[in-house]
Amino acid sequence: MSHHRIPADWTIQRSTPFFTKDNVPAALLSHHNTAKEVFGQLCVMEGTVTYYGFPDSENMEPEVTVVINAGQFATSPPEYWHRIAMSDDAQFNINFWSDTDKKDQPMFHVKGS
Repeated sequence: MSHHRIPADWTIQRSTPFFTKDNVPAALLSHHNTAKEVFGQLCVMEGTVTYYGFPDSENMEPEVTVVINAGQFATSPPEYWHRIAMSDDAQFNINFWSDTDKKDQPMFHVKGS
């Protein structure tokens, strides 16, 4: 996964709080995908977050592995299946970008939901 470009006219619809090992939602550590017409931008403040991308909802063998270090970010394109792993000292948040107002809609979907 290269940095998928977020279109210039899209805006941040929602930003998560900062997550650590203590409060990271379990969904992020398991197979999930970004919603339709939503980009996820994962921004790492401390430690390391590893992003694993998958070709579909069933495949458990990653086709993409990106290590995101402190001060870096990576983007996840709409409807792309992925999960993350994090170092013990990792701290990160996620910005969800879209071209339309999606503030009341889910930004991602967990496998099986």
